This record gives sequence, C-alpha cells and structure tokens, in this order.
Amino acid sequence: MKLYSDPISTTSRPVLHFAAENGINLELVHVDMLTGGAQHPDYLSINPNGIVPYFVDGDFALGECSAILKYLADRTASPAYPVELRARARVNEAMDWFATNLHKDLCVFGVYVAVMPPEGLDPAGVQALVTYGRTRAARWMAVLNDVMLADGGFVCGDQITIADYLGATFVSFGEAGGFDLSPWPRVAAWMQRMRARPGFAPAYAPFNAWLAQRAAEAQGVAA
Repeated sequence: MKLYSDPISTTSRPVLHFAAENGINLELVHVDMLTGGAQHPDYLSINPNGIVPYFVDGDFALGECSAILKYLADRTASPAYPVELRARARVNEAMDWFATNLHKDLCVFGVYVAVMPPEGLDPAGVQALVTYGRTRAARWMAVLNDVMLADGGFVCGDQITIADYLGATFVSFGEAGGFDLSPWPRVAAWMQRMRARPGFAPAYAPFNAWLAQRAAEAQGVAA
C-alpha cells in the first residue's frame, strides 16, 4: 500500500497517525507541498485533484483523508471504526462535522487566511475573515466540549475512533495558529490524550519541526 502525503499537510497527518499507531505498513511518497509538488505534472497524472493525501492499494486508488481512514480501518478490522450500524453512523457523523464545520471556520478562515492571505485582499479584509472564522470556531468548540466529549474521553464515547484522529489534526492546527483551548477544558484534555498516544509523535514530528523553524525565522527577522 502506498500513500502520497506530506506531514506538513493537515489532512495527511490523521492518516499517518492512524497508520503509525496500528502497525499499518505504508510506502510513503513525499509530495512536497511547500515547493508546489502537488501541482507537478507527474503527481497530477496520479491524482488530478492535486492535493494530498492520496492512497493506492494495488489497482485501487482513493483520495480524501476521511475516506482513506475508513478504508484502512475496514481493511485491518480496526475497532476504531465500529461495524454496528448506529455506532458507525455516529463516527461518520463526527467525521463529517469535523471536515465541514470545524475545519472551515477554524482552519480555513481562522488560520489559513492569516498565514496565506488571498491575493488582492487588504489587511482589514484578512482580519475580518480571521475574526469571523475564530468566532464561528468558538461555537463549534463549545459543541465539541459540551456535547461530543461529554460522554467519554473521546469524540464518540469511551473508545478512540477514526473520528478522533481526524478531529485532532484540525484542532492541533488551530492551536498552532494561536487558538487557545483553555475555555474548553474537555477539548484541551482530549488533545492531551491524543498527544500521549504512541502514534502521535512520529506523525506530527515533521510538522512541529516546521513550526519551530518558522518561529525561529520570525524571531530572526524581528531581531
């Protein structure tokens, strides 16, 4: 099995985390997002969407991190993707919730717009979008804290599911962008549990190293 990915990519990390933690042997092909590797003709011939991750298992290929997580969990009969109808539906619901509501407001508006402002948008417009995203993200964090994490240590109860792997990457990206979790103690505790898991460190180490490098460069410029 082959995975085209970049650990800098927010959507690559949940797949890398799940694979590392569950002993799934993947041939990793690095697609360097920072140098435009996803738009290289060679990669576009494999994945015309020009995004990562992209998964290949023999003659079967699959994009979208949520779909890849589900496939890998099913392929390995992982309890992280339960087979009972309603339990599975709950996991699917949580994954859709993370990938739409939280990701859009926290990651796209709250962080990406600040880091990579849309061309032609003035600083006031950038700040307005960031404020909008973070205000909306606070609403979703309240739902995550007060409802989704109210019945156990993980998003769908007492046991980890693939929804946790997906959600943690979005929340951690928000934290990297300066989004403070202290108003939502259950969310903060959940992230501590996710960080303590054995697959988290290897999956997130390149991203954390990149963040440290950016911080050092920013300090150098400020000095």
